[in-house]
Amino acid sequence: MTSIDQPASHGESHRHGVLFVFAAGVLWSTVGLGIRLIEEASVWQILLYRSVSMSLFLYVVIRVRSGESPFAQARRIGGPAVVAGLSLVAAYSGGIFAIQNTSVANAMLLFATAPFMAAVLGWLVLREPVRPATWIAIAVAIGGIGIMVADKSGGVVLAGSLAALGSAFGFAVFTVALRWGRTGEMLPAVFLSGIFAIIITASICLILGQSLVLTWNDGGVAMGMGLFQVGAGLILYTLGSRSLPAAELALLSLAEVLLGPVWVWLFLGETASINTLIGGAVLLMAIAGNAISGKRRKPPPITSP
Repeated sequence: MTSIDQPASHGESHRHGVLFVFAAGVLWSTVGLGIRLIEEASVWQILLYRSVSMSLFLYVVIRVRSGESPFAQARRIGGPAVVAGLSLVAAYSGGIFAIQNTSVANAMLLFATAPFMAAVLGWLVLREPVRPATWIAIAVAIGGIGIMVADKSGGVVLAGSLAALGSAFGFAVFTVALRWGRTGEMLPAVFLSGIFAIIITASICLILGQSLVLTWNDGGVAMGMGLFQVGAGLILYTLGSRSLPAAELALLSLAEVLLGPVWVWLFLGETASINTLIGGAVLLMAIAGNAISGKRRKPPPITSP
């Protein structure tokens, strides 16, 4: 590994950052495949098991990384950590429901609207300025969403599309809550979201009379998602985002959106409708255009400690 005293260290750091963030996107992109491999479990059962493994994993990682309890870190952040944690529970729930009720391509593309929602929320709540280019990109993105949601084919269900947009809104609230708390550290808030999710989903399962014991397949897939797809993805993203500007992070995040539908097509033969492809292309152009137009501005990513 290159020494920090050598000139190549900055380039090396940037390359590692790109690799880590791209790898995080690849892991996150498997969410659709994971949900499709679930045979019987409901949204709440999947989220319960996924949250258990994610929380245990993040507890160990945060403890080793900082020598401090994640509860203590979340307490220090205060109210914003609670808001961020609860918003992630809503995002997770909407995301799983969306993938169960619409095509993976449709859901993943709609998830990608979260940065635009965060920009508008930050403007409304925190009075953060929004660049003219971002407003244009938001308008274009809304056009793309309109094309996708107007799809009446069998693979696209309106309820699933609305749940995907609700999930994106939850992620946007999470992002704004971190800015509100003036913290760049996302892991304690994500850990807190896992604890909240365990309590909420276990309660809902009991109220609805759903079993807390899943089959080996469903329990294993759900816990594997919590460990690898969410937990490991977050660690890689947190490490990689330190050396990358926000615009580059936005572009690399497209790996998650583009690869998600590829996995279910390769392994399960699931395809996307024409409306999803056309609307998705418009949406991706809006995201990429906004990221490229902001490349000269290099604000620190929100995940920097």
